[in-house]
Amino acid sequence: MNQPADRRHFLKFAALAVATTTTAGLSGSRHAHAAVLDAPTVDKLSIRVLVDSSFDLFFRPAQLNGVAITPPPRIPDFRRTLHNEWGLSLWLESQRAGEDRTMMLDYGYSQNVLYNNMELIGVDPRKLDALIVSHGHYDHFGGLMGFLDKYRSQLPAGVKLYAGGEDNFCKRLSGPAGQLADFGTLDRRDLAARKVTAVLAEKPVVIAGHAFTTGKIARNSLERVLPNSHVEFGIKEGAGCDAAKYLPAGMDGKVVPDEHLHEHATCFNIKGKGLVVISSCGHVGIVNSVRQAQEVSGIEKVHAIVGGFHLGPAPKDYLAQVVGEIKKLKPDVLIPMHCSGLNFVQEARAQMPENVLVTTTGSRITFGA
Repeated sequence: MNQPADRRHFLKFAALAVATTTTAGLSGSRHAHAAVLDAPTVDKLSIRVLVDSSFDLFFRPAQLNGVAITPPPRIPDFRRTLHNEWGLSLWLESQRAGEDRTMMLDYGYSQNVLYNNMELIGVDPRKLDALIVSHGHYDHFGGLMGFLDKYRSQLPAGVKLYAGGEDNFCKRLSGPAGQLADFGTLDRRDLAARKVTAVLAEKPVVIAGHAFTTGKIARNSLERVLPNSHVEFGIKEGAGCDAAKYLPAGMDGKVVPDEHLHEHATCFNIKGKGLVVISSCGHVGIVNSVRQAQEVSGIEKVHAIVGGFHLGPAPKDYLAQVVGEIKKLKPDVLIPMHCSGLNFVQEARAQMPENVLVTTTGSRITFGA
């Protein structure tokens, strides 16, 4: 089936844009040149799973290759429970020589689930140093404005939200062809009204002195963007994204397949262990995301790959190839969440039986001493 001319034009342009932004740092053998940033090192990292797509009441603690995972706390009030829903929200706590930092990565689909789980898990918003959003899908920012309405007064006056790039703020649509429906828009005016500054981390940046983001992720593996949302470039009535930043003339207002030009991963370097790469959805490819983290930090060793890998809809042969490429990265631990898919967990356990840990809403994952 032939693609419409404007769609072909956009896809060609998007591929060129990605290639252009990454040619200088990503051609030839990896890590043959100086790192893009001085990646900080932390002694310890703890990830609390505030919201994920599943909740297991009978979850058991486990340890694997230096990583520990513990179940959520028991809720004393039998009338209440943790809630799971499609989406992801992670609470990140790191330590280095007595210095603590706390960050929040993504905000789930709805504010009420987020409120409920934050209270029952027992996290303290007053400790937050930074906010991060991985990409512009509603199941990752849907609870954000409600979170800010409830907790903004407890956050630092100058708190920042680190977003991957301009198209994080585009309008998105989802659904089958011919039946696309609104899938939400992260509106900068809403952030400004709540006195939150958005930082476009299109290039790698250190966050709160402990973490770093990959910046725009180069696409240099066999991976491809699997079907997901569509995106509309342009600004209407004050909301949306600057089409001129991405599109050739005449494409403003066009609805095209979402290439996630803005998506980034959040990373930590654990002392004596290596990189922990957190991919909230990984639409641009989990292997690409890890390679980008290695490239910008100059650190080869991968301790853990964590998060959503968007391989639930992957065909079996493609899935097997991707897991094979993940195996070549030699992570100590692989921790799939959210949109990774049961099919991914099964394939990963088949190819990497000594490296896979599963998690659940409310659990705590600990890296380092």
